[in-house]
Amino acid sequence: MNKITEKSGIYWLWLSVVVFGVDLFTKYLVVKSFALYESISILPIFNLTYVRNMGAAFSFLADHSGWQKYFFISLAVIISTVLIVLLSKNRYSQKLSNSAYALIIGGALANGVDRLYNGYVIDFLDFYWDIYHYPVFNIADIGIVVGAGLLILESFLDGKKKKKSD
Repeated sequence: MNKITEKSGIYWLWLSVVVFGVDLFTKYLVVKSFALYESISILPIFNLTYVRNMGAAFSFLADHSGWQKYFFISLAVIISTVLIVLLSKNRYSQKLSNSAYALIIGGALANGVDRLYNGYVIDFLDFYWDIYHYPVFNIADIGIVVGAGLLILESFLDGKKKKKSD
């Protein structure tokens, strides 16, 4: 066996570190450069807009008394721990699932740290069409969504492999 086939999926945590670092750095830049709710038009369908999200995706649970902060931090830690365990059990060569897990870990922990430090998550990527705005989001959210998408893609690809082998 060569060295690459002996590695576990833990190797892919470098991707978590990248998502984590880029997310927190971009949030820092936004906070230092923008006033709250300030918006700068970049493209006809895209603004940089500084907002604070007390909830989760689509401001889920944002209007509650504060308990959701600890709930979402705990959820980020639990999900990341489970995914790290899965990474450690995966082979290095399982690139799709390993990269998916790593993206989700990086995003979840970055938003968790943001929530722990600030009490909310900083969002700033604002896409829209005419009067329709997609909820403002951040780099960590991109990591989580792309990771989830890769897991869905992998499930379809595995289903096709199983059909071919039957």
